[in-house]
Amino acid sequence: MTLSEPNRRPETTPYDRLAALGITLPAAPPPVANFVTHVQEGKLLFLSGQGPTEIDGTAHQGKVGDDISIEQAYAHARLTGINLIAVMHDALGDLGRVRRIVKLLGMVNATADFGDHPTVINGCSDLFIEVFGDAGIHARSAVGHGSLPNRITVEIEAIVAID
Repeated sequence: MTLSEPNRRPETTPYDRLAALGITLPAAPPPVANFVTHVQEGKLLFLSGQGPTEIDGTAHQGKVGDDISIEQAYAHARLTGINLIAVMHDALGDLGRVRRIVKLLGMVNATADFGDHPTVINGCSDLFIEVFGDAGIHARSAVGHGSLPNRITVEIEAIVAID
């Protein structure tokens, strides 16, 4: 199919993709300590770590590999991705300005013998690819920690190239 064919669907926006996924962006969660949610430097947007916080402010807590399953933690990483997108929207005013998700750092509050950190952080990575398409494909690290702030299950930060 070529661009000139009348049956070609126009490219969808990140907002269209969010709606198709049934996701309504929450307000960007506020910082939990003495820092800001984002810093823009040139054409890069650095997002501070976000966690799995629900719209009502409830944060998912626990240790993956103990009282939190891989499936639950994947869902928590996806929720964290939604919160990161909310910060992007707040910072940029338009998600259409996202040129590319450059890098994610995903941290998992896990038991010492847990080893499936990449599967957990896929919750956020998969969401970013669903919402931003090819621009959502990114470099990434997924690491385990003995604890995270307020005992949250995951924390993820991002670097985003913008227009």
